[in-house]
Amino acid sequence: MVRPRLSPYGFTFCLLGSLCLVGGFQSSTLAEDEKKPETPPAAAAAKPITGIGYVDSPLLPGSPWRVHDRNRPRPRVVAVATDSGPVPAPSDAIVLFDGTDLSHWVKPGKSPSELFPAGWKAENGYLEVVPSAGDIQTVDTFGDCQLHLEWSAPTPPEGSSQGRGNSGVFLMGRYEIQILDSFANVTYADGQAGAIYGQYPPLVNVTRPPGQWNVFDLFFESPRFEGEKLTRPGYVTLLHNGVLVQYHRELLGAVAHKDVAKYVPHPPAGPISLQDHGNPTRFRNIWVRPLELGRNP
Repeated sequence: MVRPRLSPYGFTFCLLGSLCLVGGFQSSTLAEDEKKPETPPAAAAAKPITGIGYVDSPLLPGSPWRVHDRNRPRPRVVAVATDSGPVPAPSDAIVLFDGTDLSHWVKPGKSPSELFPAGWKAENGYLEVVPSAGDIQTVDTFGDCQLHLEWSAPTPPEGSSQGRGNSGVFLMGRYEIQILDSFANVTYADGQAGAIYGQYPPLVNVTRPPGQWNVFDLFFESPRFEGEKLTRPGYVTLLHNGVLVQYHRELLGAVAHKDVAKYVPHPPAGPISLQDHGNPTRFRNIWVRPLELGRNP
């Protein structure tokens, strides 16, 4: 989130000690002439609120916490600098939204072959959820990938908890990274911005205020199947506004609400989906780099 001016392609991020990915990130040193970050009200960000989350949902495997556990500790708030503009896509990226049109997106129907025009707004350089228009997904499908997207919660903010600036990005249409206005907005830990929904809270909360642009940089290693058998789970690493919030997290399965995620066999590639959760969340500058992770060259 806090970035010195390196060239757009001058960041190298290494996973597992051997794989290096090149993207448009910039380091986290705050330039002297940049505006100081806006700090969320500490009391509002940290104060538990009775009734948010659940006490009767199932336990997560190998964890003392339940799915959407009301009592699970919420990530601490870390302030970051204000947005410094869109991050240019690398030369090998597929640009999914450049601020002009929805040609790379469709609305899914009841079957995989049933597709309709995407009903969201594309104007003024951004893509905006039209409540009740339904989710949208990419025309193309992807497996392992590096995904960059920028999003902004509605302003003025309305609602609270999961009802405030809620959306999500679904890898392969199944594995959700939560998008939520988590600036001074308390919700259950595994449901806030940057969470692998229902599984892992982010390491810290670095959400910018409503109306400012947040940046997600995702590294996804898709699950592998042989027939009906899972041979290797999926993994996700996420930087939110330049800050590491998920590191090589093993996915428990496809997204589920108030239930433990489970794997269901699926093809090796799937669409990237954006969620209509009833809030007019905005997106811009979406690009993806297909990768082949975990395979010998």
